[in-house]
Amino acid sequence: MDKIFLSQLSVECIVGIWDWERRVKQTVIIDVEMAADIRKAAATDHIDDTIDYKRVAKRLLSFVGESQYQLVETLCEAIARVIVTEFGVAWVKVRLNKRGAIRGAKDVGIEIERRAEDYAGVAVAQQTQP
Repeated sequence: MDKIFLSQLSVECIVGIWDWERRVKQTVIIDVEMAADIRKAAATDHIDDTIDYKRVAKRLLSFVGESQYQLVETLCEAIARVIVTEFGVAWVKVRLNKRGAIRGAKDVGIEIERRAEDYAGVAVAQQTQP
């Protein structure tokens, strides 16, 4: 399986359960791996034949930046759902890091893997070119 990845995408958002966390944006770091068969894109050298990682990154920046989840678990699941349903990805691994959340720990976060079948009841958005 080929994979396309985004590493250390930094986004400011509201996330947390404490009152102060509901008022102050915090930085989350997102790593994403997406299953892709890149053979067609490699042969045609055309962006329409692959996952446009710039479009994925822009969508995540917008989606996460506007989100206001309490749990990083919920935010991580929502990110996976967006990638699978909006970009037609068959498998995704999402790692969400909320640095500084635990005193004495460099990192704390969530890592999940999801497949298209996990969102079978969710409508797939029509992809459009920018």
